[in-house]
Amino acid sequence: MTLFLTESEVCELLPMESALECVEASFVAQGNDRAVNRARERILLPHASLHYLAGALPDSSYMGMKIYTVTGEGARFLVLLYDTKSGKLLCLMQADHLGRLRTGAASGIATKYLARPDASRAAIIGTGRQARTQLQAIARVRKLTGVKVFGRDQDRLRNFCREMSEELGVPVEPASSADEAVRYGEIVSTATSAQQPVLRGECAQPGAHINAIGANSANRRELDDEAVRRAFLIAVDSVEQSRKESGDLIQGLANVGKPWESVIELHSVVAGKHPGRSAADQITVFKSHGIALWDVAVGSFVYEDALRKGKGKALEID
Repeated sequence: MTLFLTESEVCELLPMESALECVEASFVAQGNDRAVNRARERILLPHASLHYLAGALPDSSYMGMKIYTVTGEGARFLVLLYDTKSGKLLCLMQADHLGRLRTGAASGIATKYLARPDASRAAIIGTGRQARTQLQAIARVRKLTGVKVFGRDQDRLRNFCREMSEELGVPVEPASSADEAVRYGEIVSTATSAQQPVLRGECAQPGAHINAIGANSANRRELDDEAVRRAFLIAVDSVEQSRKESGDLIQGLANVGKPWESVIELHSVVAGKHPGRSAADQITVFKSHGIALWDVAVGSFVYEDALRKGKGKALEID
């Protein structure tokens, strides 16, 4: 029987700590050539779009895909999980919460491996749901002493700071500008829908680590040319996907004269095959687009936990 899990059940079954463990394990598998990942494909229509990406973790006997639509009514996400031995559809789960957590977890793992060990001040540009999971993950891999946040909507900004302060037990304060937040942060995350850069590289302090998770199209950017120029190391989740979707790098690398060959995939650092940061004053960047491996890794955890706890609804799908 195929198990169907609703959004509320996935929320109940998936804590950030588990998402971090699953995503880190998927990076290790990828770095050791024990994973298969296929970059996102998109079907773009005038008033709707369909997006799909797929991956497999053969050692865990899971393969699957995420598929989602975006229309004027919003976005709808599904993850399909299959058994590599039988080919059966094991689980169909709603995946909005899953997507936010695995994206935050990936930035958490990037921060764990690329940020300075003593980094304790974080900055977030953006106040949406993705910004929340960014901060939740970062707070679990570094002991934060303070956070500065910038967002354009002042009410949302105040609410975000109040709620995250209470949740994390760390002072989370509004910044008057994106520049102020960036100058403060030893770890900086951008989680916006911006079309033009929101992070100016001249404001980044020496030794900062930057997670850039928005701007997933060639004509959008969160990082300006100076941020790309100053970065000692630029890591991505998938070079193939970045070459198609990363306006930050498609435009930025060309403008500053850096080759694509200088960009690495984060799994090489997590698996110990690339040294990563080598000095305290180096600026590092993780450009995240979101890959199917994370969905398969996190989805399989949710599926197994659902079986243990008797969650979900059985569907008769042969």
